[in-house]
Amino acid sequence: MVHAPEITDYIKTRAKAMDEVSDQIDEVNLLKLKQNAKAQLEKSQQDDNDFEGESKFDSEKDKSVFRQYENACDRVKNFYAEQHTKQTLEYNLRIRKEFRETVRARMGVWEALELLNTLVDESDPDTSVPQIVHALQAAEAARKDGKPEWMQLTCLIHDLGKLLCFFGADGQWDVVGDTFVVGCKYVDEIIYGPESFKENPDYYNEKLQTDLGIYEEHCGLENVMISFGHDEYLYHICKTQSNLPKEGLWMIRYHSFYPWHRAGSNAYRHLMVEEDEQALKAVRAFNPYDLYSKSDAPPDVDELKEYYQGLIKKYFPKEIEW
Repeated sequence: MVHAPEITDYIKTRAKAMDEVSDQIDEVNLLKLKQNAKAQLEKSQQDDNDFEGESKFDSEKDKSVFRQYENACDRVKNFYAEQHTKQTLEYNLRIRKEFRETVRARMGVWEALELLNTLVDESDPDTSVPQIVHALQAAEAARKDGKPEWMQLTCLIHDLGKLLCFFGADGQWDVVGDTFVVGCKYVDEIIYGPESFKENPDYYNEKLQTDLGIYEEHCGLENVMISFGHDEYLYHICKTQSNLPKEGLWMIRYHSFYPWHRAGSNAYRHLMVEEDEQALKAVRAFNPYDLYSKSDAPPDVDELKEYYQGLIKKYFPKEIEW
């Protein structure tokens, strides 16, 4: 078990190794969008439940330059080839059992953010910056748009599950990347399509390659297995150890579930219940702050630390189990 004040040499060495690998790989489509002084947005006061308003901070950004996977460099394509091969039903059943039986570390939320400062996400074609920078970019974008405090905090912590990279993950394939439902047919909306699963044994299991697979119609997304990674990991931590509202929990669990929440997608609707419609609205309200803040200027961590530590204290205990 890892205690934050005594981060082991092993963790430091592992983090350094990840950075060295990332540094050897070409950056992917990280386009620096010019900031226009006229785009500065006035802060507004909104009710705590008013989180669905259209985002304004990204109004002048060209959205077509984000999530360009077809033009992505080899590190992204290789990542998804590995993820789609290894995210099997058997793996997802086993890792969930291990999750329930293991406490990997005890530390506070801000300490966890500082640990993530050494990690770069290989699955992301839009950014190659350390995770604490992305976390603060997303949170600050929501703050500038006057979103409620719980949503600002959700934006700040949404990727904290990537701590799995330091806690015995096999690679990044079982931590990051777009997620999908395991145990039923691979839908066309998954990045690179069903054909990218040909090395996965589940691809050839006829019982799993039906619309329902192992599930029942309209069983609810709460009752399906989404490919395990940082979303699922952090969702279950926050569900039991935070005071975040259900909308925040949905944002955390589903933010990488692009085959479902991407605009125009009808994927997995046969598994949904009425509450999942509300979850979909919440995730789509969150998505701009996760995705389109990645081109913003790097935040001043020291300057923002006190403000966000204050929010953390409102919703989390001093130390949580990871």
